[in-house]
Amino acid sequence: MSDKFFFMGRKTPKPKHESYGFNTKRTQKAGTSQNPLSLSVVSDERKSEIEAILEQHGLLANIEVNAEGVENIIELDGILNKPVTTRFEKTPSRNDPCPCGSKKKYKKCCG
Repeated sequence: MSDKFFFMGRKTPKPKHESYGFNTKRTQKAGTSQNPLSLSVVSDERKSEIEAILEQHGLLANIEVNAEGVENIIELDGILNKPVTTRFEKTPSRNDPCPCGSKKKYKKCCG
């Protein structure tokens, strides 16, 4: 039988989002004290450069110096080089004044 005709309300309660995979609590932001970045560099000079960059942007990281290893600062690059949404200026509508300064309507001048 359906819930529609014979029963007021729901026979089965609505599922809660926490128990069905919808993540209501996001993980902590990377670079904070609870979730520091893990970086590896080749030399002490490079470590001091990275520490200056981290201090400038207010981030925290665990930096490991490994002379034989490969430098790995991908997490830092990902945070510093976030893509920016491009925004375009709105073109004037037909009856707006023309942006060239002729004091005519856009449809009579440049449109």
